[in-house]
Amino acid sequence: MTFVELARLGVVWAPRLDSRYNPRITGTTPIEITRPLRGDAMMKTSADPTGTTVLGTLNNCAGGRTPWGTVLTAEENFNQYFGNSDSLTDTTPQKAMNKRYGVPGKTTERQWERLIDRFDAAKEPNEVNRFGYLVEIDPYDQTFVPKKRTALGRFKHEAASVGIASSGQVVVYSGDDERFDYLYKFVSKGIYNPSPSAKAANMALLDEGTLYVAKFSDDGTGEWIPLEAGKGALANWTVLQVLVNTRGAGDAVKATPMDRPEDVEINPANNRIYMVCTNNTGRTVAQIDGPNPRPNNAAGHIIEMDERNGDFASTRFTWSIFMVCGDPSNSDTYYAGFDKRDVSAIGAPDNVAFDGIGNMWIATDGQFNPIKKNDSIFAVPIAGPDRGKLQAFLNSPPGAEVCGPEFSTDYRALFANIQHPGEGGKGPNEPQSVWPDGTWPALPSLIVVTKHDGGRIGS
Repeated sequence: MTFVELARLGVVWAPRLDSRYNPRITGTTPIEITRPLRGDAMMKTSADPTGTTVLGTLNNCAGGRTPWGTVLTAEENFNQYFGNSDSLTDTTPQKAMNKRYGVPGKTTERQWERLIDRFDAAKEPNEVNRFGYLVEIDPYDQTFVPKKRTALGRFKHEAASVGIASSGQVVVYSGDDERFDYLYKFVSKGIYNPSPSAKAANMALLDEGTLYVAKFSDDGTGEWIPLEAGKGALANWTVLQVLVNTRGAGDAVKATPMDRPEDVEINPANNRIYMVCTNNTGRTVAQIDGPNPRPNNAAGHIIEMDERNGDFASTRFTWSIFMVCGDPSNSDTYYAGFDKRDVSAIGAPDNVAFDGIGNMWIATDGQFNPIKKNDSIFAVPIAGPDRGKLQAFLNSPPGAEVCGPEFSTDYRALFANIQHPGEGGKGPNEPQSVWPDGTWPALPSLIVVTKHDGGRIGS
């Protein structure tokens, strides 16, 4: 990934290419493995016998910001890079765990395993255990070594939303972007200190705490189940096993399988949690439940959650369906109770952001499949008489997804990324897109949206 500093001149934004705040993190950048998995046997390889330093971060998706000024980036589909898992013996626990995480049994599409031993699951079986984490990066400190925060669990992280509980504990929400997988949160043991001088101590808070997985009941209530090794269904598990095989731990405690829980965000206007479930065409009629109300859920849905007493560290919550996406003319769609004759069609919600008054802005990924429209950004009020009135805001080029919506601090600029435009095209003679400059190949781009009068976006 690349960090780029942007500067604003009037209403025009431009990159500062000479900035010292433009670090690049690659698949070979040394990254520190932090506690509790630091130095564990499952993290050791022939290239790193101490199990303390891994090269690179892979297939990063969304992320989040911390109150102390760093970034958490999410390792998502890391499994795609590791091949030959079938060559492990059937009695090896690693083989079963690899299967649960979708590690290919034979060759991969990229075939890195043919050239680099660490991507061959048979030659370096522990290397895959070193991916699937939230990685903390400080873009303002060029000497900072990125850190994989293993206490936050290992799965296909889509995002990281950070809040401060009533007690001062740090809470991190993250979804596992897979059909029939789970929603998690981490609650730190220690307390956040807002003093700028406490930055190092605050970062260390992410290394010790309790990891929870969500269980939803059909009556609109739910509980956060602690993934506590040595207790209950995890009586025969160690803490380290829970953190390497977090999916397996969620299975053991019977967490609620969701329809691809991708972005999970805190709305600062009401302190509610919003979980975006992108889709799940594999869910059958027999598998529907309260929080996943539709079989063959190609268009996805969004869930609104209230932690008990508004406390992010609570172990109880209530929930409701905020939106069931799709064509509003279909009877199985729902827009927070708003009249469906006055809303836009939407499919495959992916990332969300909130503006200064709490409106939700939704970016989609894969919308063409359920509603035959290019991916888009939508705006929808969360409160008031227009709650649920979804409106299309912008459309992306063909073949692209829109991701990472983010507002400037004055809400006068909306940033978004146009990712893989032209995907599915047939080369220069039959391009799907020539974004952004009219020539092939199409290029991914960061865009910024401003108003002609310089006012607040959405006003």
